[in-house]
Amino acid sequence: MSIRLKVILPFLILTVVVAMIGIYVVTRLVANSLSDRLTNQLLEAGRVVSDSFIRQESSHVETARSIVFLEGLPQAVSGEDGEKAFELAAPVFVGLSGADSLILISPRGTELVHFYMDSEGKLQQVMQDTGASRSQIVAPFLSNRNVDEEPHRALGVNLANDEVYYYTGLPISNDGEFAGVVVIGTSIKSILPYLKSIVLADVIIYGGNGRAIATTMGAGDEATLGELSISEYEYQQVLSAKEFVVGKNFKLNARDYRLLRGPLQVGNDRIGVFAVVLPSEFVLQQGAESRGTYTQLFVAVMLIVVIIGFFISRLITSPLYSLVNTSQAIASGNLEQRTGIRSRDEIGELAVTFDDMTAKLQERTEELEQINERLRKMDRTKTNFIQISAHELRTPLTLIMGYSQMLEQDTRSNPELQKLAQGILEGSERMTDIVDSMLDVSRIDSKALVLRKVSVEMDMVIKKVRRGFNDALSERNIKLDTDEISKLPPVYADPELIHKVFYHIIMNAIKFTPDGGSIKVAGRYLNGDVPPQVEVTVSDTGIGIDPATIPFIFEKFGQTGEVLLHSSGKTKFKGGGPGLGLAIARGIVNAHGGEIRAESPGYNEHTFPGSKFIVTLPVEKQVETEP
Repeated sequence: MSIRLKVILPFLILTVVVAMIGIYVVTRLVANSLSDRLTNQLLEAGRVVSDSFIRQESSHVETARSIVFLEGLPQAVSGEDGEKAFELAAPVFVGLSGADSLILISPRGTELVHFYMDSEGKLQQVMQDTGASRSQIVAPFLSNRNVDEEPHRALGVNLANDEVYYYTGLPISNDGEFAGVVVIGTSIKSILPYLKSIVLADVIIYGGNGRAIATTMGAGDEATLGELSISEYEYQQVLSAKEFVVGKNFKLNARDYRLLRGPLQVGNDRIGVFAVVLPSEFVLQQGAESRGTYTQLFVAVMLIVVIIGFFISRLITSPLYSLVNTSQAIASGNLEQRTGIRSRDEIGELAVTFDDMTAKLQERTEELEQINERLRKMDRTKTNFIQISAHELRTPLTLIMGYSQMLEQDTRSNPELQKLAQGILEGSERMTDIVDSMLDVSRIDSKALVLRKVSVEMDMVIKKVRRGFNDALSERNIKLDTDEISKLPPVYADPELIHKVFYHIIMNAIKFTPDGGSIKVAGRYLNGDVPPQVEVTVSDTGIGIDPATIPFIFEKFGQTGEVLLHSSGKTKFKGGGPGLGLAIARGIVNAHGGEIRAESPGYNEHTFPGSKFIVTLPVEKQVETEP
């Protein structure tokens, strides 16, 4: 994942999440706010309805008292003189407002007077018994006959006109004696329009079984009342509730409403259940409009933030990409590449530091290249010097060796001269070995080493090397064990060059192993490798090698320890030498496609930890390539 995507993606995800949360929270708050406002309006409307019925109750009481205090009315009702009671009550009732019906009942339960105001405002007298004396607001008075009993209220249907009335019943007193009951009623039809005008909501009145008996909604017909009705169980729950109950949303005539129901309580009497209704359309519509508005606003803000974030990310990532491209170019070798960033922030400071570092690296690299070129020239000069010196020394050495051999033969009769001649011959032979080593190194460095490969028995090579060191081994009492290589398969190699490899390795083992020590040559066949190989290990009990110097002992003129402390003999303990043997061995082994390495726990001239030299050579014949 690119750094630009790493910068933009979390920023984009966070912006989208915040926007979605914001849209959800704001729209929910708006919807909840509107919903709460609607509920509060319903609660207020419910309280207004309850207060209106209480005021209507007060109007009923005042009207009833105006009637019962008429002179002669209590006596007429008590004496069941219906005509006189009607003549006294009717004129007064017509002149009063706030009531639509009047019923006078004698102490024996006779319905003496019953009249009501029709829709045209005319007084209509009811001549038949409507059963008012047996109603729930009259029967207690007739039973208790207590003139001080509190008023009773109820909703009821007037059988004379089938209208629903709100009735209030009071006892009639005749000088402290129970003289009957007066019932004042107001038609619900006349109350509801008034209620709607003051509560600014529709009103529903429910009867005792939960059926809606009157409403201001729609036409108020039977079909509408049936849809608005509730179950008797719901009715009883609301009737017994201590507070108003918010009902669920409902739909009437394809319009959504929300209602609040409450018990219709006047004084100590709960006479029924009412509901106030408000359309919820404006809540849903405003909520939807608010959601749409806020959604558009948040989307616009999110897009603006994303665009700003994109440009900010470009300001951050573009210099980083420039740094990456520049570093890749420098890694590929183009040290002239620069970032070109000139901003004044932290990235700009990093770019300037990076360019300065690149410039210094370029300077150091150019200096190193110049130094390396001088070193290569010096190495070539050294190699040429070695080659020329070796060739130039070979001719006089050959003459010295020839004359020394002749002198040795001529001085056999003179032991002292013969000993001198032998010393000259040994010195010239050693000089010849050094010259040959120098020529071998020269061929290896110039890749002019010619391999004449044949099948070579490692056992025979090691035996030949051993014969060359028999005198030195015997003189220094060093044991050389070569028994473990007799069963090795032959290798395809140049026998003379392989002989030189083990000659130099075993000679080093002899030089750095103290008198009385031991050297062991072991081998094994590595058949699991590709190609199969022969591994020959030369281990000794000598002074060992410091692990820090192991990487350098295979270099030309590499020496271990103090060179000035080495002895002059080539097989003496810590004997001297030009330091070319292991370099020649490595060059020959590498030319054969093999490997040579050294192992040693450390250098110590007292404990003699020893060292190992391991040579691996391929067994199978390899395809020759031109050097």
